[in-house]
Amino acid sequence: MKIRITIELWKEGDLYVTRSPELDMVAQGYSAEMAKKNLLEVIGIQFKEMKYLGTLDDFLSQAGYQLEEGEIFSEKEIIGFEKSFVELERVG
Repeated sequence: MKIRITIELWKEGDLYVTRSPELDMVAQGYSAEMAKKNLLEVIGIQFKEMKYLGTLDDFLSQAGYQLEEGEIFSEKEIIGFEKSFVELERVG
């Protein structure tokens, strides 16, 4: 079974953090590659556990995915990220 995900990657101190926004799963590591590897492992473990519990289909549906012919397809796609400033009024 295959699933297409987005992997966000950022650095916090000495650690690299990865996140799949579609699945809302996070992992970390001491290198970018280790953090990505750990995220894929977390996803695999979670999916295996949810399949065992019978909750995987519901989880995927709530995350916007559909299962078709052994592959998991998203009904939505993240197409970009943008950094922006928001002007805040001073309080007090």
